[in-house]
Amino acid sequence: MDNLPLNTDVAVMAIWGLIFAIFVIKLFQSIRLVPTKSAYIVERLGKYHSTLDAGFHTLIPFVDKVAYIHDLKEETIDVPPQECFSSDEVNVEVDGVIYISVTDPVKASYGITDYRYAAIQLAQTTTRSVIGTLDLDRTFEERDVISAKVVEVLDQAGAMWGIRVHRYEIKNITPPETVKNAMEMQVNAERERRALLAKSEGDKQSKINRSEGIKAETINRSEGEMQRRINEAEGKAEEILTLSRATAESIERLASVIAAPGGHNALRMQLGEQYFKQLDGLSQKSSRIVLPGNMVDFDYWMNSIGLKEER
Repeated sequence: MDNLPLNTDVAVMAIWGLIFAIFVIKLFQSIRLVPTKSAYIVERLGKYHSTLDAGFHTLIPFVDKVAYIHDLKEETIDVPPQECFSSDEVNVEVDGVIYISVTDPVKASYGITDYRYAAIQLAQTTTRSVIGTLDLDRTFEERDVISAKVVEVLDQAGAMWGIRVHRYEIKNITPPETVKNAMEMQVNAERERRALLAKSEGDKQSKINRSEGIKAETINRSEGEMQRRINEAEGKAEEILTLSRATAESIERLASVIAAPGGHNALRMQLGEQYFKQLDGLSQKSSRIVLPGNMVDFDYWMNSIGLKEER
């Protein structure tokens, strides 16, 4: 019986020790250091009380509680692959990635249960609806259109969820294997067509270049020939002009000599010398020629051209 009060005191001390330990733990838990680009949602007695920004904060133990912690930095969320049907009834597999960030921590906590899951589901449904309006060929060309539509729809919903969608990128659009083979054949055919077209264009340009070269060569040759003839004509004209000037000068000199005293006699003597040389050439046996009877009358011929002997 003597041990009963002792056991009771030990139990009371243990209870008070436990209460003190819990109080100390709660006291330390009430001290919060919020990192940069983070937000803590505090509830007081189960009701929203405040949002803690970056820095040092203290809470009331047993009354305040951090209910949600949000990272305010931009984050990426993978959108799992899903099957979509294009407008021409081709089944393609599409996946992507969303870039979002929390702008209103309160709405992100109480506006929706899981904004990440909701953003993924909305991105998938919007992608299916947009691809359903496009042909298969256009789905590869209109990636920007699909991404812009998904971002527009997510932005409208994100205003209520306290998030902002920065962009949505489609990573892969995978058609069935049969369609992929057909597309590869089409691409190869188009590549061969372009190669043939480029080759024909090259041949055409080559022929044009050769014809232009021949044309330029012909023009150069004709211009060279024309210039040669012009030069020859100018040379001949210059030669004729020089001869005519020399002839005129010789005639003028001859006339001045004839007009001088004794000029007629000098001219008669020179012509007589030439006259007798020509007659001497006619004396060859092999030469037969008919001459007038007065051919040897030198004075007659000189008088007939006006060169009478001066006395």
